[in-house]
Amino acid sequence: MKFPAQRLYSLSRTIHHLNTPCINSRKLHWNSAARPYSTFKKFSLRTAKPLALKVEYYPCRNFILARLATRLLKIRYLVLGSAVGGGYTAKKTYDQWKEMMPDLTAYKWIIPDFIWELDEHINFEKFREMFSDAELAKLLPDFDKVGESLNQLKSLLSPGESLYNEVKGVSDLLLLLDSAEGSTAMKASDTQGFDNNGKQYKKQIQEHEEAARRVAEQLSSGSSQQKRKVSDKDKAEQLQEELLRTQLKYQRILERLEKENKELRKQALQKDDKGIHLRKMKKSLIDLYSEVLDILSDYDSNYNTQDHLPRVVVVGDQSAGKTSVLEMIAQARIFPRGSGEMMTRAPVKVTLSEGPHHVAVFKDSSREFDLTKDEDLAALRNEIEIRMRSSLKEGQTVSPETISLSVKGPGLQRMVLVDLPGVISTVTSGMAADTKDVIFSISKAYMQNPNAIILCIQDGSVDAERSIVTDLVSQMDPQGRRTIFVLTKVDLAEKNLASPSRIQQIVEGKLFPMKALGYFAVVTGRGNTNEGIDSIKDYEGDFFQNSKLLKTGMLKAHQVTTKNLSLAVSDCFWKMVRESVEQQADAFKATRFNLETEWKNNYPQLRELDRNELYEKAKNEILDEVISLSQVTPKHWEEILQRKLWERVSTHVLENIYLPAAQSENSGTFNTTVDIKLKQWTDKQLPHKAVEVAWETLEDEFARFMSERKGKDHDDIFDKLKQAVKDESIKRHKWNEQAEDSLRVIQHNALEDRSISDKQQWDAAIHFLEETLQARLRDTESIIHDMVGPNWQERWLYWKSQSQEQHIRNETKSELERLLKINEDHTAYLANDEVTTVRKNLEAKNVDVDTILIKDTWHQVYRKHFLKKSLNHCNLCRRGFHYYQRHFVDSELDCNNVILFWRIQRMLAITANTLRQQLTNTEVRRLEKNVKEVLEDFAEDDAKKVQLLTGRRVQLAEDLKRVREIQEKLEAFIEALHQEK
Repeated sequence: MKFPAQRLYSLSRTIHHLNTPCINSRKLHWNSAARPYSTFKKFSLRTAKPLALKVEYYPCRNFILARLATRLLKIRYLVLGSAVGGGYTAKKTYDQWKEMMPDLTAYKWIIPDFIWELDEHINFEKFREMFSDAELAKLLPDFDKVGESLNQLKSLLSPGESLYNEVKGVSDLLLLLDSAEGSTAMKASDTQGFDNNGKQYKKQIQEHEEAARRVAEQLSSGSSQQKRKVSDKDKAEQLQEELLRTQLKYQRILERLEKENKELRKQALQKDDKGIHLRKMKKSLIDLYSEVLDILSDYDSNYNTQDHLPRVVVVGDQSAGKTSVLEMIAQARIFPRGSGEMMTRAPVKVTLSEGPHHVAVFKDSSREFDLTKDEDLAALRNEIEIRMRSSLKEGQTVSPETISLSVKGPGLQRMVLVDLPGVISTVTSGMAADTKDVIFSISKAYMQNPNAIILCIQDGSVDAERSIVTDLVSQMDPQGRRTIFVLTKVDLAEKNLASPSRIQQIVEGKLFPMKALGYFAVVTGRGNTNEGIDSIKDYEGDFFQNSKLLKTGMLKAHQVTTKNLSLAVSDCFWKMVRESVEQQADAFKATRFNLETEWKNNYPQLRELDRNELYEKAKNEILDEVISLSQVTPKHWEEILQRKLWERVSTHVLENIYLPAAQSENSGTFNTTVDIKLKQWTDKQLPHKAVEVAWETLEDEFARFMSERKGKDHDDIFDKLKQAVKDESIKRHKWNEQAEDSLRVIQHNALEDRSISDKQQWDAAIHFLEETLQARLRDTESIIHDMVGPNWQERWLYWKSQSQEQHIRNETKSELERLLKINEDHTAYLANDEVTTVRKNLEAKNVDVDTILIKDTWHQVYRKHFLKKSLNHCNLCRRGFHYYQRHFVDSELDCNNVILFWRIQRMLAITANTLRQQLTNTEVRRLEKNVKEVLEDFAEDDAKKVQLLTGRRVQLAEDLKRVREIQEKLEAFIEALHQEK
C-alpha cells in the first residue's frame, strides 16, 4: 500500500520524537517549508506539500511511559501463548487418562436415571454439615494395626506370589462397600458431602491395599522364612475380619443416613410453599402404568392385540418363599400365611411406588391400610384371603382372576409385580382335579409375554432336583434374557448342605438347565410368621456378614440381600418398559383404527354406546313404561279385570252352582242351594281367585308396555333386559295380605243382593246368561265332536273316517240322545238300570262298551241338552221383568237363573272396581319401586349386564371404549416417562 509523502513525513517525525528527549517547546508552523526526510536512507522523497492543518504547536511527550507499555504488551503475548499451550497439553493428558480407564457403559443400567437429578430436589449440604471430619475420622480403621499385620505377613510368608494372591482375593470383599454405596445412590438418599468423604476413606483403603501388594512383590524376590506360632490361613482370616469390620462401620453410616433421608423425603413430599401438610399430587408414573395394566387385565379383543406390557412375574414352587420375597421388597407382611398349605389361590398384582406414608389400597376400594399398624396389616391379610376365596368358582382350587393392590411408602422401588400361585407336582386331597393344569396355564399365560420379567424363586433348603419351576421358566425364556433367579432360605441351605459348593453352582447358573440375567441369594426370615420386616432385614444382614459363602468368595457382595435384588429388579423393569411401551401404544392405535372402521361400515347411524351407556338408556325406557302403567284408564282396568275374573270362575259357577241348583224341583230349593253354594265359594276360593286375577292383570299390562314396539325408535337390543327386569320385579312383588279379607266382605255383600232395580239391569243379566250358555254350548259341542269323530257330511265331503273308539262313542251318544228324547226333564245323573239298558242295546248292535264310557258320554250329552234347554228358557224370561216385580205371583214363569247371574255379574263388577282401586293406588307404585330396585341391582352386577346386553354391536362399542382408554393412558404415561428422562 502506498502512502502520501506528507503522512510518511509525519510518521517519521513521530518515531524520531519517541527516541529523542524534548529540550524546549516552541511553536512550529505547519505552513512553513519542510525539509524532505525518509527513514529509508537509500531512497529520496519528493517534496510534499504541507498539510493544511491549523494546529500551531506540538505538546511535550513522555517517551518513558511508551517504552513501558511496549514491554507489557510483549509479556501479555508470552502469557497467552503459554496458556494455550498448557491447555492443549492438559487436554491431551486428560484424553490419555480417559482412554486408560475401563469402559463402564455396559453397567450404566445399574444406576437409575433419577439419581442424576437428586441435587435438584435434595439439599446435600445439610448432610455434609451433620458430620465433621473428626467424627468420620473416628470411623476409620486403625492403620497402625493394619501395618503391624502386614509386617507379620511379611515375616511369615516367604512365597510372595502366593501371599499376593491371598491378599488379592481378600480385597474382593471391598465390593460389599461399593455395592452399599451404589445402592444408596440408587435410592436417592445419599448426600453429596458424605460421598466426597466416603471417597477419601475408600481411597485410603485402596492405598492400604496397594501397600500390601508392594510388600508382596518385594517378598516375591526372595525373603527368609521364620518360625511362626500360627498358620498362614489364620493370619489371612484375621485380615479378612479387619476388613469386614471396616465395611460394617461404613454400612451402619449408610443405613443411618438412609433412615434420616426417608424422613426428609417424607417431609419433602408433604411440603409446599405455605407449610407442611398433605397436598394433592398428580398421579405418579407407576400409578399411570398400573392403571393401564388394570384395564388390560379385563380386555379381551378379537383383533389379536395382546398385552405385551412389562411386569415382574413372580413364579416358584409351592412354599419356595415367593410371598416372603415380595413382602421384603414391599417392606410389609401383607399376604396371608400358612404352614405348608396353598395360600396364593389367585394372581395378586402389587404396584409399588414411593409415598410419604406406608399404606396399601385395593384397586376397587378407597380404604387405606396403614402398614405400620398390626391391626391394619391383619385386616389387609384377611381381606386378600377373602377376595381370593370369593374369586373361586364352585369346585375350583385356584382362580385366574387378578387381585390388584397398590402399596406406597418411603424408599420403595417403583415397579409392578404379580404373585402367582405356587407350582405343584401332585394334586392332593381337597384340591380340584385340574388344579395342577390350571396353575401351569396361569403361569404360562403371564410368562409368555415377551416383555415380562420372570422372577424365578427357588428354595435353597431342598434338593435342586426337586425343582419344577426351573423347567417351566427355561421353556418360556430359553435364552434367559428376561429372567432373574433368586435362591431363598440360604441360611438353611448353608447348614444342611454337605457341599456348599452346590450353592455356588446354583448362583453361577451351572446347576439348573436355565439361563438368567442375574442370580441372587436372599434370606427372608427364620420361619416365624409373626416376625417383622426390620427383624428379618437385621437377621439377613447378620447372616451374610458371618457367612462363609461370602467370605470364601462363593457369593459376591452384589448378589446377596433383598435390597440389592429390589434395586436390580426395578432397574430391569423400567429398562424393559422404556424399550417396549411405545411399540405397544402403536399396536393399540392400529387396533383402534380397525374397530372404528368396522363401526362406521356396520352401524353408520348409531352412536357408539358401550354396555353401561346402553343400560342407562334401557333403564330410562323401563322407568317411562312403568310410569305409563299408572296412566291406564279406570275403565280399561275394570274391563280387563272383570273379563279375566269371569274366565277364571265361570266353570265353577256352571258346574258347581248353577247346574246342581237347576236340578231342584222348585224355586225355593233352587235359591237355597244357590245361597249355600255361593257362601261356601266366597269364604274359601273367590277372594283368592280375584287377587290372583288382579296380579296376573298387572303383570300382563306391564309386559304389554315393556314389549310394545315404538315404531322406528324401537331397539330390540333391550328386549332381553326388559324381560329379565319384568320377571324379577314380578317375582319380588307381593300383594297386600289384607286385600283378601276386605275383598271377601265386599263380595259376600254383593252376592246377597237380589234386587234388580230396572228393566235395563234385567236385560243385561239375561244377555250375560245367554252369552255364558252359548259359549259353554260351543265348548260342549266341540268336545262331543272330538269324541265321536267326523259326521257323515265330513266323511263324504272331506274323506274323513272314524276310529274304532269314535265309532263306539257315536253309537253310545245316539242311544243316550234317544233316552233324553223320551224324558226331556231327565236329571243330570244316569241311573244304573238306565246304564244297563243302554249297554244291552249297544250289544245288540255288536258294540261292546263299558259303564265308564257310557257315563262319560252321558255327561257331555246331558250338558248339551241342559244348555239348549236353558237358552230356550232365557228367551221366555226376556219379558219376565214384570213378573219379577210381582215376585212371580200367579205366574208359571220361573227366572231364578236370571237373578243368579245378575248377582254374579254385579259381584264381578264390584270386585273389578275394588281391585282397580287397589292396583292404581297401591300395587302399581309398589311395582314401580320393585322395578327401580331391580334396575339398581342389575346396574351393580356387571355379569348380569354382560348376560342381558349382548351382540356384536355391544361388544364392538365395548372394545372401542376400552382401546381408546388404553391408548390415552399409554400416551399419558409415555409423555410422563419422557418428562422424567
